[in-house]
Amino acid sequence: MTSLLDPQARGRVILVGAGPGDPGLLTLRAVDALRQADIVVHDGLIDPRILDYAPPAAQRISVAKSRARHTLPQEAINALIIAHVRAGSIVVRLKGGDPFVFGRGGEEVEAVRAAGLRVDVVPGVSAALGCAAEAMLPLTHRDWSSAVSFVAGQCKGLSEQNWAGLAGHGRTLVIYMGVANAPAIADKLMADGVDPALPVAVLEKGTLPGQRALRTLLADLGEMVTRERVQSPAIIVVGEVVLLSDAESRLAGLARQAGALAQ
Repeated sequence: MTSLLDPQARGRVILVGAGPGDPGLLTLRAVDALRQADIVVHDGLIDPRILDYAPPAAQRISVAKSRARHTLPQEAINALIIAHVRAGSIVVRLKGGDPFVFGRGGEEVEAVRAAGLRVDVVPGVSAALGCAAEAMLPLTHRDWSSAVSFVAGQCKGLSEQNWAGLAGHGRTLVIYMGVANAPAIADKLMADGVDPALPVAVLEKGTLPGQRALRTLLADLGEMVTRERVQSPAIIVVGEVVLLSDAESRLAGLARQAGALAQ
């Protein structure tokens, strides 16, 4: 395979994971890719300091997305990338976290390869790993959890999903993009048999200025998100490992009736 640093390898896209936010969590390989970019197509939450690794002459194109607004639909992003690659450019598609963990990286790779073009992938520190580390929250632990599951909290048909077995004793569940649906997520987990007294943590803006790590019980999750005015980006961690973290307790009086695990 041609090296990412090969100046002769023109007309290609490099999917780069930018990590959870802190520029210090970029990999050396990610920095190398950015330094050779002609065009950087980036997500909206990318720290400007990360974009500074690209050459000053490189074009920077934001394709910022939010829950209610997309600058470009995914199909248009794919077309944009393909057009620039066909013109001979080195396109760095810069994505938060890791491109293949809820980042639609798989869709973009599929589109570029279907067009007969070259694509490379540079993994990044995922939001789950980076934010959990900042909160001193081990996702696995020999005494507490031997399994981890990752789910998307804004998926359609949440009530029809079967989450039974994803959270409970000896297991950790990490929920991406779940803040807006936190009450429904808590109800869903409890309906699928998860103990209402299971500890949960909400990791808000992990690795970024203003980050917070908050802890309560599953039964109180939706109310806590509202009380604390939690904003995206944030992930939700469900499991006993939450008790090992530095997350601040935000247990409401009503939730204490569900159990005593959070103390």
